[in-house]
Amino acid sequence: MSGFLRSGSSNWRRAATLVLAADWTHPSPSAESLPPLAEGFRLLLLRRSEQQGFLPGAHVFPGGVLDAADHSADWLRLFAPHHGPPRFGLGRAPPSHTTFPELPAAGPDSAVEGGAALPDDVAFRICAIRETFEEAGVLLLQPRASPAAVRKPGSALPAPKGLATWRARVLRDPCQFLHLCEHLDCIPDIWALHDWSAWLTPFRQRGGRRFETSFFVCCLHEPPRVYLDLAEVVDCQWSSPAEATGSFLSKQIWLAPPQFYEIRRLENFASLSDLHKFCLDHISQGVERWMPITLITADGLILLLPGDELYLEDSKFLEDSLCNGKKTEEIMKEGKKLHRIVVHSHHLYSIHVTVQSKYKRIYPKTYLVNKSHL
Repeated sequence: MSGFLRSGSSNWRRAATLVLAADWTHPSPSAESLPPLAEGFRLLLLRRSEQQGFLPGAHVFPGGVLDAADHSADWLRLFAPHHGPPRFGLGRAPPSHTTFPELPAAGPDSAVEGGAALPDDVAFRICAIRETFEEAGVLLLQPRASPAAVRKPGSALPAPKGLATWRARVLRDPCQFLHLCEHLDCIPDIWALHDWSAWLTPFRQRGGRRFETSFFVCCLHEPPRVYLDLAEVVDCQWSSPAEATGSFLSKQIWLAPPQFYEIRRLENFASLSDLHKFCLDHISQGVERWMPITLITADGLILLLPGDELYLEDSKFLEDSLCNGKKTEEIMKEGKKLHRIVVHSHHLYSIHVTVQSKYKRIYPKTYLVNKSHL
């Protein structure tokens, strides 16, 4: 795969993740036979195969690594004549927030280089849409004739004839995703994807796999049918944020800390329309790009996030962790300005947030696990 960034002994790869949120007040007949929710929407979670080298067995949002094909100039003719450079109808470019850390530029062996035809805003969205098709068989496309984006929750296309054949082609060669769009006379619905967040994998061990991942949210007015690839992804479920938290605590599923954090953020929204409105209203704010710093305590670990009083903007933590001989509980009692995820065990996380967002971002509310679980 492509998109490597080099730093020390870690290989950084650029990636995109898509949070699919579907209205569940009136689920379609094609959806699972689950009851309506008070929250009004569910999220698509995919379970990765235990054979995968990264996050085996975890429940994740669809997504994957950026490929050179996602930046290809061939997309220009497909988007024409209604959409084109510099912004392809995405609106004004959001502000760039100065964030730590600054990763080194891609090396000469990278397939995604500075002269790419499509801007990152477009290429990362194409990547997220392509990966969602590869993993879940969900096609987030719209007809080429569509002159403009519609500012309301969208819908996925029905699965194309020969789904398995097309998916196999795209898995072998990501360039085939453009050919699938040509075959369907469609374009990726990049306008349905809203900037949400960006995460960098924290340091845990030298030589570990590290990702710089852009998260997008896509609101759909009904849940699409999912066709698993049964290789990288072996199961799926539609869960409300509250249900996903409950399933994690009861050990029915496992979530990596960034996914758990984002699911807790999504609990701030009572309905799909609230979530969609927030995405539209904050489209000009841009996103914060975070690299958690791992603080190893005497009996566990804490993931420190920007704004926390212990967070250090020091490039050494690209390839190192903080260590403290005190126990986690003692460190927590001393803290005042907090933005951190406490990892008590594989299935127990707490989130502590006492800082304010600089950019009108919604943070999760402080979330403490029941002491009986500890």
